[in-house]
Amino acid sequence: MRDSATIIEAGRDVLRIESAAVSDFADSLNESFAEAVRVLLATQGRIVISGMGKSGHIARKMAATFASTGAPAQFVHPGEASHGDLGMVTPADSLIVLSNSGETPELGDIIAHSRRFTIPLIGVAGRADSTLLRQSDVAIVLPKAPEACPNGLAPTTSTTLTLALGDALAVALMKLRDFSSENFRVFHPGGKLGARLVKVGDLMHTGDDLPLVARDTPMSETLLTITQKGFGVAGVADGEDLVGVITDGDLRRNMDGLLDRRAGEVMTEGPRTIAAGELAEAALAQMSGRITTLFVTEGRRPVGIVHIHDLLRAGVI
Repeated sequence: MRDSATIIEAGRDVLRIESAAVSDFADSLNESFAEAVRVLLATQGRIVISGMGKSGHIARKMAATFASTGAPAQFVHPGEASHGDLGMVTPADSLIVLSNSGETPELGDIIAHSRRFTIPLIGVAGRADSTLLRQSDVAIVLPKAPEACPNGLAPTTSTTLTLALGDALAVALMKLRDFSSENFRVFHPGGKLGARLVKVGDLMHTGDDLPLVARDTPMSETLLTITQKGFGVAGVADGEDLVGVITDGDLRRNMDGLLDRRAGEVMTEGPRTIAAGELAEAALAQMSGRITTLFVTEGRRPVGIVHIHDLLRAGVI
């Protein structure tokens, strides 16, 4: 078995070759990239992406990236396109077709379909004089770079360049469309990523669930409210304003004669609060130390309450 140093160096060689190619590609981007983004921005239908073999795998990933960032997109296999799936490509769409050589025969029908129905075609290939790029409305030429494969045959550097180009197109389109984290959350409701973008207002308890008492509420009634509502706290309100909070710590500090007191005498003034529009992660950041519950306010008016268990259930923690 080869030693670890040899194996690691082989991996580093691949990363160096591919990173150098990506860097050169960044320097060589020109007006064709800008025109491609403008075509995608003007698309009324879907961005349809096609490619054969390894280019097809990259095309699938590009379609997924566009779709998840607010630009409706789909992959169409060129072989299936020739047997009926051309019906998925309409004059309202735009096409991105990938081929390192630019001469992939299976792409012929989908290219011809785009020309027949005047569907904008963005071609991506490694040869400027290839059939694909000569037929394209926008031609993006991949820079000449060696494949990282020791035999120079397996698509490695070329597919990395195409993948990076897809990301560059998607992100540039996001910026032009002012695609925000809130927009992103709409397309990523599940998993850890979705949890990170959940807002406090999506998790908070409202209405009769709020454990609220007035300043002059006897502590006997306040304790009943704390028990019934189940959050382990009570908010103290003065009119419509939240002015304090009573926690387990406040109860312990005021054990002597507790039932002879009123809520305003026991509360901690100026409690931490959060707005409904804040991310749930911001609520978690405020729950430092022994704080497990936050009141949600509009101005000083309490409109909700969020407990650390709510964040746990939503996957924020």
